[in-house]
Amino acid sequence: MKHIDRRSFLKNSLLTTAALSLPGGLAVTPAAAASAAPAGSAQATGLVDTNVNLFSWPFRKLKYSDTKSLVAKLKKHRVVEAWAGSFEALLHKDMDGVNARLAAECRTNGGGLLIPFGSVNLAWPDWEEDVRRCQEVHKMPGIRIYPGYQPFDLDHPDMERLVRMTAERGLILQVVFGMEDPRVHHPQITVGRVSSAPLIAALKNTPNARVQLLHFSGSVRGEDLNQLMKETSAVMDISRLEGNGAVGRMIGSAPGMTAGRAPVERVLFGSHAPYFPLETAILKLIESPLDAKQLQAIMQGNARRLLPRA
Repeated sequence: MKHIDRRSFLKNSLLTTAALSLPGGLAVTPAAAASAAPAGSAQATGLVDTNVNLFSWPFRKLKYSDTKSLVAKLKKHRVVEAWAGSFEALLHKDMDGVNARLAAECRTNGGGLLIPFGSVNLAWPDWEEDVRRCQEVHKMPGIRIYPGYQPFDLDHPDMERLVRMTAERGLILQVVFGMEDPRVHHPQITVGRVSSAPLIAALKNTPNARVQLLHFSGSVRGEDLNQLMKETSAVMDISRLEGNGAVGRMIGSAPGMTAGRAPVERVLFGSHAPYFPLETAILKLIESPLDAKQLQAIMQGNARRLLPRA
């Protein structure tokens, strides 16, 4: 096989991914897929990235923290839609201001690509008004919360009410289980481990809620993930899955695995950009043993079911 250097491989990574989703469900090598992709197939397939954030990460400068440069990067890799939260939501107290700036930024600099997901903070008063304004004023299709950074855990007494309110309004609720490796947290910031048990209880009481877990992999033994998959309808993104073939192992398509920890229809593409390079999420698809149907579902099909295009 002709040698492909890393730079060329990354440059053409999504062309490869799109080729893998061609009809027929054939498993092909990345090199063969890249040469076999018909013109326009990458754009026609594309990616829906369900996990990006705008503005400045509070603790260090990130590449692509400028919205226009991030959008250009997403488009370069054929992302056709990106669900965007705001880094400001982690530590700011004025959530209405955070959400207003996010909506304006997506509208002004999003290039038709960014879908704003506002945030509420259950620790601050009048969070219900923030939910209302996200939907009615800013026309946002969902809410993203950051327990651990925002000063509450999922056992907050209003958590079940938030789940119920988003379900009643037809909103998606994205629950962020982490933002970075705990070993690199700023020493002045204490971010506790987010417990999933209260969320499971809330979802069982509101089974029609549309909830996505972001940057979530489950406990070491996977009991919480197994319980979430068996007892709720929650979905998850791939941003925190680590190791060779991690996506394949998660859905049970890796060689030697008879069953996965999550059905393929419950797994969505999410990059955690710009904190993580977009290419890392794309590589997770390329290196995993996915057939055409599985690849298409994770790339955008599952996201389209959760949030259909208008």
